[in-house]
Amino acid sequence: MPSGTPGLIRRAAGQPSGVDDAAGRLGCPKRMVFGPCGGVRDDRRCEVAEHPCVFVDAPLVPWPDLPQPVPPPRPGGLLDRAGTGPVVLVDLTVAPFDRGSVRRVVDVLAPVADGLLIGEHANRPDLPPALFAAEVLAAGGRLWTTLACRDRNRVVLEQELAGLAALGVDGVLCVTGDARGVSVRPGVTQVFDLDGTRLTALAARTGLSAAVPESPEAPPVELRPARVVQKQRAGAAVCVLNHVGTPARVARFVAASRAAGATLPFLAAVAVYTDERSARVLQNFPGLHLDGDVVEKVLASADPREAGIAAAVEEARALLVIPGVVGVNLSGLASAKGEDEGARVKAEVAARIAA
Repeated sequence: MPSGTPGLIRRAAGQPSGVDDAAGRLGCPKRMVFGPCGGVRDDRRCEVAEHPCVFVDAPLVPWPDLPQPVPPPRPGGLLDRAGTGPVVLVDLTVAPFDRGSVRRVVDVLAPVADGLLIGEHANRPDLPPALFAAEVLAAGGRLWTTLACRDRNRVVLEQELAGLAALGVDGVLCVTGDARGVSVRPGVTQVFDLDGTRLTALAARTGLSAAVPESPEAPPVELRPARVVQKQRAGAAVCVLNHVGTPARVARFVAASRAAGATLPFLAAVAVYTDERSARVLQNFPGLHLDGDVVEKVLASADPREAGIAAAVEEARALLVIPGVVGVNLSGLASAKGEDEGARVKAEVAARIAA
C-alpha cells in the first residue's frame, strides 16, 4: 500500500463503504483512517514517534457515505439544556477503582454541573465504562462517557456502547485515544481497530449522542475546521474543543468551522488549575495550549486557589459569548491535593459561572 493512502481492503458490517476496518494510513501508530489525531506536536511530529504525522501534508480524508443521522438528545440532558442556555460539562476525576471516591466527587459536582465527563487514561486503568457509568448514575450524576479505541477492539466497543445506551447516559465522547509511549506500561498492547470518527458512527447507530474532540491549535491547523464537518457527517452531535491559547482563537476556529459547513454546537475547554502540578499536567499534553501569562500569574499569586478559580471563571465567560459555543468543559485536575479537593475547586468554578 503506498504511503499516505488510506487502507481500502475490506468493509466490516456497518462500516461506511471504502473504509477499511483494520489497516489505517501506513505509518500511523494508531492505524487511523480519519486522521490526524489531536496529539500532533507543534513541530508536526507524530504524538509518539519521531517522524512527521503522516496526515499533516496530505488531503483530509472525507467521510465517504451519506451523513449519519444524529439521534435526538436525551430529555433533560446536557444537549437538551443547551437549547435554553449555557451548559457546563465537568471532567470527573476520581481515584481509580474506588467507588467511594466516585460517590464523593459526584455528590460535590452533580448539583452544579449539567453533565459529568468520564475520561480515559493511557497510564491508569479504571472501572469498565458501563460499570463506571452505573456508579455515577446511581450517585445522581448526568453522564458523558469517553470511549477510546486504544485498549478495546471493535467487538468490545460495540458491547460498551450497547451497555451505555441501556443505562441511559447522556452521550459518549468518541476518541481514538492517546497512544502509549514506549515507557508507559511496557508490554501492554494497543488495539486501534477503529479511530474516533468511525467510533462516532457506531455510537450514533446505537442511538447515543456522540461527542467528538478537536484540537484547534494542533497541526495541521488549516485542516481542522473541515475535519469537524467530516465528524459531523459521521454522526457527531457536539464538538468538545481541546484547550486553546485564548478565547479569540476559539472564536476564529468556530467561525472557520461554520464557514466549512459545520452546524453542530461546540463546548470550549476551560483550564482549571490552582497549583504547579495541575497547571503543568495540562501544559504537557501535545496539541493543547494554555495562556502562559495567565498560568504564571495564577501560580505567583498569594492565593493560587482563588486566583485559579477566578481565571477559570473569566475564561469561561469569555468563551460563552462566542457564537456557536453553547457551553464549557471544565477540564484538568484542578488541584494537586487530591480528587476531593479538585472536585470542590471545579464546583466553585461551575457555581460562579452560573451566578
